[in-house]
Amino acid sequence: MSTPSAAKPELELLRRALGVLTEMAPAATELGEAFRAAGHELALVGGPVRDAFLGRPSNDLDFATSATPDETERILAAWGDAHWDIGKEFGTIGARRGDVVVEVTTYRTDKYDPESRKPLVEFGKSLDGDLSRRDFTVNAMAVRLPELVFVDPFDGLADLARKVLRTPIAPERSFDDDPLRMMRAARFAAQLSFHVEPGTLAAVVALASRIEIVSAERVQAEFSKLVLAPNPRAGLEVLVDTGLADHVIPELPALQLEIDEHHRHKDVYEHSLIVLDQAIAQETGPDGAVPGPDLVLRLASLLHDIGKPATRKFEAGGGVSFHHHEMVGAKLTTKRLRALKYEKHVIKDVARLVELHLRFHGYGEGAWTDSAVRRYVTDAGPLLERLHRLTRADCTTRNRRKAQRLSDAYTHLEERIAALRQQEEIDAIRPDLDGNQIMRILGIGPGREIGQAYQHLLALRMEHGPLGEDRATDELRKWWAARDA
Repeated sequence: MSTPSAAKPELELLRRALGVLTEMAPAATELGEAFRAAGHELALVGGPVRDAFLGRPSNDLDFATSATPDETERILAAWGDAHWDIGKEFGTIGARRGDVVVEVTTYRTDKYDPESRKPLVEFGKSLDGDLSRRDFTVNAMAVRLPELVFVDPFDGLADLARKVLRTPIAPERSFDDDPLRMMRAARFAAQLSFHVEPGTLAAVVALASRIEIVSAERVQAEFSKLVLAPNPRAGLEVLVDTGLADHVIPELPALQLEIDEHHRHKDVYEHSLIVLDQAIAQETGPDGAVPGPDLVLRLASLLHDIGKPATRKFEAGGGVSFHHHEMVGAKLTTKRLRALKYEKHVIKDVARLVELHLRFHGYGEGAWTDSAVRRYVTDAGPLLERLHRLTRADCTTRNRRKAQRLSDAYTHLEERIAALRQQEEIDAIRPDLDGNQIMRILGIGPGREIGQAYQHLLALRMEHGPLGEDRATDELRKWWAARDA
């Protein structure tokens, strides 16, 4: 790969990229030769180039070309095992050959209607012009094919070496043209642990409100990628510090409650970020109970205390209370995630974890009955393993003795849950009699009474454990007789 002169950090990145690009070269260079034979330019662009410098190979490759979409489609149809034109209106044609998936896009110069959520696509004439419309310089590098010539008109390699996010053109123009790029700045800070260049950051502050013209679905996609990144805290701090969060997830900066002069409560915002970090540390590998990265656990950890600002009360004795903040927080979580167009199951699960996150704190003295343990497991349902991790992560006290006491108490609760699992089917608790048996024993048909009887037997099952069919039948008849009395 031919290169311009470079400083030592860039040279090391170039060596790393050369190794990655050499591995992908057979497929990429052959495709480049096909385009050249047809009289067109082709270059590997964007994320695959950046990731090559970071030592991360990819089977999903993005290319830019001087060819029109129709010309690209003809070349890819001959090159690949399959091809598709789903992005043809934007100049993009996709194809697959073996395990390699490619997307080839005609050089573009996007123009934006200031009030529109979508770019007006105009095809460009040069690779440099195409790269100038990219979001950040680290994504505005390319490798011309089949020659493997490195192209870097905006010094993206130097920014990559310094771990800096900077726009190829003036950031005010870039973000005004496409406000979603501001969300991507936060996302890349989380994914790559890069910092945003001061001028670029200032532009985000100035233009933060422009994000409101972007569709909720696109904002949510970027926010989810941020939350699932290796270092979400870095991205969240960009959102909050620039004011972008005020328009995307305002409940997050609202956690920055003013600390009163007596410091009677924690910084809830900082506490929430710590809980998120600690929950991530408890995610498991692919075969574990909570494989990471887990969107539900991470969102619940971040949002578990969003009910506190609305419930904060200064008590007469000098304390601060947040009564029922878990219930208020569950409602706020549901409202916000709906606004961001999350899927129903994600909204339901995250809100449920927020609602349950304080339940354990009644266990501190170890006074729970078996019935209470059963209810804890039943109420958590399939979210139990996530609730375990959220509850443990929620301990951010600097008092080591208190932290150890809480950890020991939760370990004890987990041991009791395990013991009950050995004795009974605690994860799927049902009454000892089903609806058909209840109708047969009472000699009645379907109706409201069957549901009432079922709930009565379920309560007995929760309180006493398995009753057995004979005892359950006796209890059912007693309940029925008392009802008629």
